[in-house]
Amino acid sequence: MAEEQATDFPIFPLGIVALPEELVPLHIFEPRYRTMINLCLETGTEFGIVWTDDDGAHATGCAMEVSEVVERMDDGRLNIVTRGTRPFRVLEERHDLPFPAATVEFLEDDPEAPDEEAATAARRAYAELVEEATDRELDDESLGAMDSWSMAATVDFGLEAKQGLLDLRSENARMALVARLMRAAVKRIEFVERAQVRAQSNGRVRFG
Repeated sequence: MAEEQATDFPIFPLGIVALPEELVPLHIFEPRYRTMINLCLETGTEFGIVWTDDDGAHATGCAMEVSEVVERMDDGRLNIVTRGTRPFRVLEERHDLPFPAATVEFLEDDPEAPDEEAATAARRAYAELVEEATDRELDDESLGAMDSWSMAATVDFGLEAKQGLLDLRSENARMALVARLMRAAVKRIEFVERAQVRAQSNGRVRFG
């Protein structure tokens, strides 16, 4: 099945990686991006965020919808909250619009049988991380309904890891990667907590 394409898709190159279902606040101040976001608001259409680093823009990005206009300032600047919807790949840049744009294809996952073992491992690791970080226990129903995107969207893994997730076209592979990333995050939290305890005791074990 051919992927869905868009020929004049607005592109916002940024130093961040956005994921489907992730909420991303943005401050829009450049005139070309104000034009872009206002068009998206008027037409109810998406735009795309692509991570741009020293090597340039990555080919795979995340489509975003504006979920809330928090503030519209007199000089035209905007504070908005956006939500990731679906991954896409840039096929060809467009330079004939008032803002950056591209011909893109929206990406679907490859057909595969669900790997329940990978999904269970990812959800358990996510639940452990949530409890470790917030003291909140997730109920089984809420946890069982979560896919890789909904879990990954709430944790900051770092740009390389998030781009790696965005590039994968397999939910099973994403679940496996999410499990590894969640377990690594739990270990980092535990290390920080142990370090804080040692710092408070000046490195000495106290008895009584």
